Amino acid sequence: MKKFLFGALLSVSALTLAACGADESKETSTEKETTGKSEPTELVVGASNTPHAVILEEVKPLLEEQGIELTIETYQDYILPNKDLDSGDLDANYFQHIPYFESQKEEFGYDFTNAGGIHIEPIGLYSKKYGSIEELPDGATILMSNSIADHGRVLAMLEAKGLITLAEGVEKSVAEVKDIVENPKNLVFDANYESALMVQLFENEEGDAVLINSNYALDAGINPLEDSIAIEDSESPYVNIIAVNSGDEDSEVIKALVEALHSKEIQDFIVSEWGGSVVPVN
Repeated sequence: MKKFLFGALLSVSALTLAACGADESKETSTEKETTGKSEPTELVVGASNTPHAVILEEVKPLLEEQGIELTIETYQDYILPNKDLDSGDLDANYFQHIPYFESQKEEFGYDFTNAGGIHIEPIGLYSKKYGSIEELPDGATILMSNSIADHGRVLAMLEAKGLITLAEGVEKSVAEVKDIVENPKNLVFDANYESALMVQLFENEEGDAVLINSNYALDAGINPLEDSIAIEDSESPYVNIIAVNSGDEDSEVIKALVEALHSKEIQDFIVSEWGGSVVPVN
């Protein structure tokens, strides 16, 4: 199991606690901090390939200066990173936005804490058949992922673009297709696909338009700003965060990670690397 590395010397009392059955998988970061010896502290973070792992690679030298060795584990799905964080295989993960994080905690009972928001990835609508949302025909089929946490988000974006109207008073972050009260183009919504498959559906020209999360779009070489026919604005509340097991947010190592990600150097890198397709927050 990957954990923060201990210093070269361990106290007898700590060994005694471990022998008495202390739960290593739930051991907080403050109990695993470096003791100031020459051996570095290891920090294992799970991340999506793009942009999360790319950003973390830029952070590595900043953490090395503080005696922290960052190991990045990459994932292609949205389920395993939280399972591995809960099991203790990861010290933190960086792939999910706040509504998804909260829904996962509720569904699986994870005892996680948001250690800090890092960036926003605007979600986009893409089409191989039509060059603008105005060109979408009557009865066009819109493909969405089966990630419930994203449904309100995409519907709010489509409403902002004038394609639909949601019921008055509905909380947009949890809106569902049934909450649509005006649909002038009679759009048909098909939400039966894994998030990771949306790029493939787009490339295969399935449906008339496809909603794709920017991390998957960027990973496939798709530019959200240039290739989408509609995109979420930069004021989206769907901030991607560093998630940790509760208690670890107070770890000096986790604090160092978040501070590095919030540094001007990393924020400037995000802006220059993706030119608005990924928006840093602090």
